[in-house]
Amino acid sequence: MASTCAIVPVVTGAAAGHDPCRRLSRCAVQRPNAFAPKRATLLTQKVSTFTARAPSLRRSVAPSLRQPRAPLAVAAGGPVLGKVSIPKSPIYVPDGPWTVLPEGGVCSPKGFKAAGLWAGLRSSGQRPDLALFYCDTPCVVGGAFTKNVVCAAPVTYCKNLMAEKDTIRAILINAGQANAATGVPGWEDAVASADAIAALLKISPKDVMIESTGVIGKRIKMKEMVAALPALVEALGATDEDGLNAATAITTTDLASKSTALKVMIGGVEITMGGCAKGSGMIHPNMATMLGVVTCDVAVDAKLWREMVRTASIKSFNQITVDGDTSTNDCVIGMANGAAGNVTITDANSAEAKLLLESLTVTLQALAKTIAWDGEGATVLIECEVTGAAKPEDAELMAKSVVGSSLVKSAIFGRDPNWGRIAAAVGYAGPTEWKETDLDITLGDIPLMKGGQPMEFDAPTASKYMKDAGDVHGTVKIFVSVGDGPGRGLAWGCDLSYDYVKINAEYHT
Repeated sequence: MASTCAIVPVVTGAAAGHDPCRRLSRCAVQRPNAFAPKRATLLTQKVSTFTARAPSLRRSVAPSLRQPRAPLAVAAGGPVLGKVSIPKSPIYVPDGPWTVLPEGGVCSPKGFKAAGLWAGLRSSGQRPDLALFYCDTPCVVGGAFTKNVVCAAPVTYCKNLMAEKDTIRAILINAGQANAATGVPGWEDAVASADAIAALLKISPKDVMIESTGVIGKRIKMKEMVAALPALVEALGATDEDGLNAATAITTTDLASKSTALKVMIGGVEITMGGCAKGSGMIHPNMATMLGVVTCDVAVDAKLWREMVRTASIKSFNQITVDGDTSTNDCVIGMANGAAGNVTITDANSAEAKLLLESLTVTLQALAKTIAWDGEGATVLIECEVTGAAKPEDAELMAKSVVGSSLVKSAIFGRDPNWGRIAAAVGYAGPTEWKETDLDITLGDIPLMKGGQPMEFDAPTASKYMKDAGDVHGTVKIFVSVGDGPGRGLAWGCDLSYDYVKINAEYHT
């Protein structure tokens, strides 16, 4: 059954100034331009076609086809109806010992609540722009953060808090202003944000982490945000719809919200994990992610959980790229509250810990894939798998080099099976413990190169493979082998289209 997105918006004053989100107008409900309606229509058509052609995935895509309920804006002149529409990304959790919750998200694990509302932080439209994630009990916390030297105030705030304590209770996220490169005033805004929401929740400010996304150099609209916080707390709920509201509120240039959830038996106890993320442009993480929140009801040692979040982030968000730009605000935070009632997991080498890490990794990988799928101007998701490398890290570098190559991305957009560009990207990736004569390249199920030599293949068939994927906004898969070593790596990206240049030439970052 498709979910609807019910929003509790609050307006505290007229929005002014330029668009704080480069690409808000890509959604038909936002400020229009010459190409935005076409892009939004194309996405709807692709999702519809994808649903029709892939019955096995229909449940995971169908939520994007239902229009959310109109939010109620509380303004001085009385209730004003506004219409918000945002699709939901496909679900990319692979088969495994877990069960996917098709409508699930951050509220799926026991004990977690969330809310998302429109606080007037965006300069146009009524898409939610303020989110809160909350647990009644302390949660062990793990996080991964951008390594960009130009680091946003909320990132520094969270890193400092993690260095001081192992648990938190809440995460507050605003969209519209990145609060990066804002100096001392921006830092004071970050502290004031945590203080304000902590007072309403009746918890310590040190139990609150914060994230921000939007225009670099812009401070948070504190007046509007603080005025909306009471309504945000009041809106907290534990339903899938509440989680979807929060997932929508953290988006900026995204065309679709990004959520996933699964449940898995660990040590004889059912454990549930959920998450949401945002990201579409400025995607090339370095030991971090875009913005993300993961919730889990497992009981796990604090240090072990922190290491798991770090490791899973490296295997997921660190392996995606859209445009090669690392954001100032990249941040993922994972919370685990122990509400499932399992025996606390403390041994990293235990079967329970290994299954928990695997479940966390596929959850983050699913979210990472949706970000690449929703890349600015993208028509396909690109997945590259490299095998036979000397070690996994080598394979991961090679795979990311392929999906990050502008020439490979452009060729895929043009539906050109240009194996030479793939070979070149593998060759300059960095690792050297392999021989050119061991290089095999396959596009889908079509061999393009074997033993370092080009293969005879039907170019129109290979081109059609990519065209068919583009028609449904599907996946183009590239398989690379560089020998018989144990190293295997995966990476995800998207094609490079004309729209990417249009979007980023026209909008202010």
